Amino acid sequence: MPHQKLIARLQAVSGLSETDRASLKSMPYTVKNLGKGDVVARPGDRPLSCSIVLSGFLCRQRTVFTRNQITSFYVPGDMPDLHALHLPVMDRELCSVGSSTIASVPHSYLKTLLAGSAGLTNAFWRETLIQSEIHRQWVDNLGSRQALPRVAHVFCEIAARLESVGLYKQKSFDAPFTQETIAEACGISLVHTNRTIQEMRRQSLIEWEGKTIEILRRDQLETLAEFSPSYLHVLNPPRPVAAG
Repeated sequence: MPHQKLIARLQAVSGLSETDRASLKSMPYTVKNLGKGDVVARPGDRPLSCSIVLSGFLCRQRTVFTRNQITSFYVPGDMPDLHALHLPVMDRELCSVGSSTIASVPHSYLKTLLAGSAGLTNAFWRETLIQSEIHRQWVDNLGSRQALPRVAHVFCEIAARLESVGLYKQKSFDAPFTQETIAEACGISLVHTNRTIQEMRRQSLIEWEGKTIEILRRDQLETLAEFSPSYLHVLNPPRPVAAG
């Protein structure tokens, strides 16, 4: 049910009243299963609904000259095109990373829902602001860090975001990422990405087998990445903020 993931996400970052939770549970929606690379929206599209990620990962990307650049990942509970309620034209491609499932909720319903609830309006506004802050962190990461801490920062962020919705367990998470995915998210070559992952393995920071990424020494990985989860604005973080 789409409301379960969305409620978990909004509850983690803003809190919801019982009335607002009941309103979300009554949302009309259409579920769609996506395969690797399936496109949800293209630049220039004017979507009439917002998507909720139910399982798997979505990404926003754009081809610059001949190179594909991923500019954000979206995890279960996220609404990657929430901004389309007010900015109707999509500027980048939104697609599935591996297999995923989304639910589409009509703009017309969401606008009526928000018009009648200050609590949900504030929760969705806060969620949009958090996504903007995540984007600024990505700009800093791409522009200021070397490859090793840059890749480490992406892993740390994904782990923290999944943890807030209960999907980071026993030091690991499942993701359909390839080294090419990480290269496109971090703006480095595939060869450089491979060397970086091998160095992280050599330092016993991560283990990556198939779709499972295990973070072996999380505090050390966060220190390397200069990562603090404070910019994710989770109200009740499930673990202490690491030093550094």
